[in-house]
This record gives sequence, structure tokens and C-alpha cells, in this order.
Amino acid sequence: MSVTTLEQFNYDNKIVKYFGVATIAWGLVGMLVGLIAAIQLFLPEANLGNPYTTYGRIRPLHTNAVIFAFIGNAIFAGVYYSMPRLLKTPMWNKALSWFHFWGWQTVILLAAITLPLGLTSSKEYAELEWPIDILIAVVWVAFGANMIGALIKRREKHMYVAIWFYMASFVTIAVLHIFNSLALPVSLFKSYSAYAGVQDALVQWWYGHNAVAFFLTTPFLGLMYYYLPKAANRPVYSYKLSIVHFWSLIFLYIWAGPHHLLYTALPEWAQVLGVVFSVMLIAPSWGGMVNGLLTLRGAWDKVRVDPVLKFMVVAVTAYGMATFEGPMLSLKNVNAIAHYTDWIVAHVHIGALGWNGFFTFAMLYWLWPKMWKTNLYSTKLATTHFWMGTLGIVFYALPLYVAALTQSLMWKEFTEAGRLAYPNFLETVVQIVPMYILRAFGGFIYLSGAILMVYNMVKTAKQGTFIAYEADEAPALKPHVEHEGEFWHRAWERKPLFFTVLATIAILIGGVIEIIPTILVKSNVPTISSVQPYTPLELQGRDLYISNGCVGCHSQMIRPFRSETERYGEYSKAGEFVYDRPVLWGSKRTGPDLHRVGGKYPDSWHYHHMVDPRTMSPGSLMPPYPWMSTNIMDHQDLPAKIRTLQKLGVPYPEGYDQQANADLSFQADQIVANLKASGVEVLPDSEIVALIAYLQRLGTDIKKTTVSNP
Repeated sequence: MSVTTLEQFNYDNKIVKYFGVATIAWGLVGMLVGLIAAIQLFLPEANLGNPYTTYGRIRPLHTNAVIFAFIGNAIFAGVYYSMPRLLKTPMWNKALSWFHFWGWQTVILLAAITLPLGLTSSKEYAELEWPIDILIAVVWVAFGANMIGALIKRREKHMYVAIWFYMASFVTIAVLHIFNSLALPVSLFKSYSAYAGVQDALVQWWYGHNAVAFFLTTPFLGLMYYYLPKAANRPVYSYKLSIVHFWSLIFLYIWAGPHHLLYTALPEWAQVLGVVFSVMLIAPSWGGMVNGLLTLRGAWDKVRVDPVLKFMVVAVTAYGMATFEGPMLSLKNVNAIAHYTDWIVAHVHIGALGWNGFFTFAMLYWLWPKMWKTNLYSTKLATTHFWMGTLGIVFYALPLYVAALTQSLMWKEFTEAGRLAYPNFLETVVQIVPMYILRAFGGFIYLSGAILMVYNMVKTAKQGTFIAYEADEAPALKPHVEHEGEFWHRAWERKPLFFTVLATIAILIGGVIEIIPTILVKSNVPTISSVQPYTPLELQGRDLYISNGCVGCHSQMIRPFRSETERYGEYSKAGEFVYDRPVLWGSKRTGPDLHRVGGKYPDSWHYHHMVDPRTMSPGSLMPPYPWMSTNIMDHQDLPAKIRTLQKLGVPYPEGYDQQANADLSFQADQIVANLKASGVEVLPDSEIVALIAYLQRLGTDIKKTTVSNP
């Protein structure tokens, strides 16, 4: 009789603790920045007259801090605790673990510095500039290598379902990040996207939607499959359902990006594909929710008293709600109402606050006592946190649904005479200000609950003893002997590299079929002969517009609805965007669409509107930008920008980089003269002059229809 020899090893709790502390710290920062941004939507003076804290600058700081700092660190904490225990081996390389930790915190710190400074690509959820993008890729690959190394060293024969989701998330985020971030650098913190116009829009939302899918969803489903059964002390409800859930989810999700671009200049076939696959997503998404909730069969009595399970139940329910709402929003008739309104913001936050936030809180409440070998300091405080968080979500989301329906219906309403009932966009904004105040109140309650959690965690740690390296033992993995009749998926689970390759193929199919034809087949983007590259001054103004995050409030995409063409002018054509790197179609209108604003107002109107918006639009919620009239732009980088764009195919004449500054000065002098005739004195190199040049160009490449007053 053979005697099984047990091998001894340690789990590294120290790296889990560090990622956990980073999760909490960055979470508070991200939520606080979000609260400040929410307050600015009804009190723009809350930026304190500071260019670095305006809404356009701090909105991407908030999204990056919450997604990549708070939720990202939570994923890593959860993976570094669960994966070694599922594989019965430490992570492959301790040095890689720590490189991953410090590398990721460096990325976050660089984001916190560069985004308020206006160093941004403006791509949704991918705003960081090219050197930071490279660092993200390096750190992410280190994380993946550590996981793959642990899989190879494992002592457990089969990969548990949580690990399927971890590996699919690693592979897909690597593919998405690299392809979406392809750009040609101009300088250390300036680059131009490798894609332009419609192609850029498709790649952006192929990335943007699937960043939500494979950073905010699939890793958390992996965490759910580990921590929910552990907290409930029940086995996963259905192994076979988890197989169907996993493979159908990762295959279908990757196709759904175009549903963010319905009624835009994106080719119709791509829009249809996005809708079809988005609707199909309900099935696998709800398969995961059902598997999670039914795992609690026989443990619902514990939910009444255990705050960890309370958080988990609401988290999984919020996941179900968000993944029902997403496919519904992808239906064209619903999208026509919801897009560009606060409905999308509410939808995203049901997922972020309910699914990601609540599951993170549950996981941390479960982990802390385990690692400090003690009990949670206060169950009552944790339960209070649960109710504060739940109340915060309700106060956050419900007012935004009301705001969205109110504003969308006002946008589309006509009088009996056939004219817009609310031709002034500002009328629709003023109506929803009370909803913005309630939303900020909800965010304040949610943040207060998180602060309560910090106190509870600190007290829990103080009453226990931290176990940095937790000992365990397990027999070595024996060579596998093939058995007839073995379930096919069980065989795949023994082959982690093969499994990862299959997952990669599953996620690549949709992206390849949607993106390659849009880039290669010219008929997808009909050209317009009158559309010319931006002049040097317009190019500088556009970069300034991007730097200040104006796309966070203003779209540049007029959809083919009567309500929009009456309000803004001729609907937007694909060929108008061929020189836009990146496109600025936007995802939310807090202000009016600007695609046809060129030539609509005199230069002096734009000047006064930027210096003090209320002088031109009484009651406006836009922050003033008085510094733009005095800040001097340095145009030394202009020749390098021209050369970079030439390499990307923009047809500037050969040698134009030497002529560009002279042309810039000529156009700037014209604008300065126009302003002087209206009694405004500015220097030709001031920021306001470049911005006016860009705004006056918008939409003027094709003949405009008569436009109502916006």
C-alpha cells in the first residue's frame, strides 16, 4: 500500500493585506472625488475656481480611481487569497507579486497626477497617456505570468470555476488594452490614436464595454464562485450551469460594444450585431446570478444575521438588475430615449455601487477576521454599513432615472405648431437640478458607510494577530491517467494552458468580425470631399478641448431624429470624422451637442461664454474658465504634431510642419481682430483663441440646415 507524502507550503497573506488596504484607501479617494464631481453638477463653483478640479478634469479621475484603483485592487486581493488555496500552492513568484502591487499603485498615482493636469487621451476608461499605458501592460502581464506559473505548479488536478473567470479576465483585458491603446507618440505625454473617426469609435467602445465586462464583471464572478460558497458554507448550486454560464458569457460579451453607438455614424450592420448579441447576453448573465443565489439554498436563515451574506445577496441581485437593464438599453427604441441622458449614469452605478462595491465590502469583511485570526469587531456596525450603502444606492439611482426621463421627453417634445417645445437646451437642465442634489446626497451616504467600514476593519485588526504566512500541506499532483467516459470539461480543466487558449479564441472571434471589416472596408466610412484636416490653430484648440475634458458634458454626434436635427442641424455623417483622433462623440449631454456649433455665434460670444457662461446663458451649470483668456499656449510642439499626424495618414502637404506655425499665427490674428472689434482684448497665443478656432470649425465642412436656437 502506497503512502501519500504531504508537501508543506505557505500562503502569502501579506500581499493580500496590502492589496486590501489599497482597496479601502483608494476606494475612499475615488468616492470622494465622485462626490465632488456630483456636487459640481448643481454647484459649479465647487471647483473653487481651480483649473485642476473642474468637472471635466476630475470626472475621468473619479472613474479611473473607482474602476482601476478601488475595484482593481479588490480583484487582486481576492485572487491572491483564493487562487493559492484553490490550487494548493503559493503564487508562482513572490517578487512578481510585489512588482504587481507596487507597479499598480504607481499607475494609480500617475493617473492621479496626470488627469487633473489635463494629460489625457480622452478615451472612455482609457484616458491615460501612452507611457502609463505601457506600464499598465507590463504590470498586467506580470500578474498573468504569476497566475499561469501557479497553475503549472498546482497540487490540485482540476481548475475550479473561479479560476476560469480569472484567466479569461487576464487574457481579454490584455487584448483590449493593447489594441485600444495603440497610438503614435508626439512627446512624453501627448499621442494621437492609431484609429480615426468611425473606426476609433468602434474600437473605443469595443474596449469600453468589455472593460466593464472583463474588469468589472468576470473577475467578480470568479470571486463570487469562491467567496459566496465560503461565506454561506454551501457548495455551488450547479457545476454544469457554471460551465454554460462561463463559455456563453465570454463569447457573447465581446460582440456587444456597438450598442453604445446606436443611431450614430457607425455602419448599420455593426449596430445590428451589437443589439443582437446584447439581447442574447441576458441568458448567461442571469445564469450566473441564479447560480449565485441558489447556492444560498438552505442558508437564507444566515442572511438575516450575517452582514457578509447581506452584502453578497444585494451584490448578486444588483448584478442581475444591471445585466437585465443593459440588454434592454441596447434595444434601439429604448436607446433612443436613454442615450446621452442620466439613465446611463444610473445604470452604470447600479453595477458599480451594488455589484462591485457591495461584493468588495463583503469580501473584505470576510477576509479581515480570517487573516487576523479573530472575529469581526462589530457585526452591528457592518449591518449599519449595509443599510447605509443600500440607502445610498437608492438615493443615487432613482433620482437619475427621473432626471433621464424628464430631460429626454423635454428634448423630444414639439408644440402644436411643429416647433420644439423647449428649444433652449438649458431649460431641460434646470428642471433636473433637484435630482442632481439628491444624487449627491446618495453618494454622501454611500461614502459615509465606507468610512464606517474602515473603522470596523481597523478595530478588527487591532484585536487579532496577523498571520503573514499561513501554513498548509497537500500531496503532490500525480501524473494523470486517462479514464474512459471522463466528462469533456473535466478534461479541459486539467489543461490550464489549453483552457486559456480556448478562452482567448472565444473572445477574439467577435472582436475580429466587427473591427477588421470596419477598418479595412472603405465603404463602411464614405468620404466627403469637402472635409479637410484641421488647421494648426484648430488642432491646438481641439487638443485643449480634450485636455479640459469637455467631452464629458458635450457630445459631437447629432443623431437622425427630428428633435435633434431641429435643435442642432444636419445629422452627423461618418465621413466628417476621418481626421478625428480620437472621436469625441461623447456618452452624456450635460450641455448641448456641439457638432454644428461652428459659425453659429460670433467669436466674442464664445469668449464671454468661456470666461463666464452665465453672461451668455443665464442659469448655466457650466463652470467658468477665466484663465483661458490669460493662459499662454506653447506652440513649440506643433511641428511634431503635424509630422505625427502625417505618419498616421493625415494629408498635410510635405514639409508643412515648417509652415504650420505661420498659418497658426495668421488665423489667430484674425480671431484677435474679430474680438477687438467687439471690445475684447486678448493675446493671439492665449488658450481662448485656439479654443474659439476649434469651436468655430465644428460642423462647417458640410452645408448646414437652418438651426433652431439651442
